[in-house]
Amino acid sequence: MAGPAGQGSGQRPGERYEERPEREPERETGPAGPGAPDPAAPRPLGLERVPTGDAQVDALLTRLADADHLAADGHVEVYEDVHRGLRDALTALDAQGARGQPTPR
Repeated sequence: MAGPAGQGSGQRPGERYEERPEREPERETGPAGPGAPDPAAPRPLGLERVPTGDAQVDALLTRLADADHLAADGHVEVYEDVHRGLRDALTALDAQGARGQPTPR
């Protein structure tokens, strides 16, 4: 418990304590108004997707573009879907190779 002003309160005797509201941190200001880009909105990474020559794999890689328009918490679903598809494609190639059929490169 603090005593009278100046005793144990970190103030000098005779000094008055005024409560001041905390200032909000300054925010960057940029172009505002209708049509101005939202800095927190998802933005595409701008990566070029090069075709592999395998239609199934190319379709899965194209699916990655769906993540460009989602918030970060939506990326997981897209990445898991693509990963599952690529794993299935590799499993199919392994099965073809096991049957003595040539595997495409």
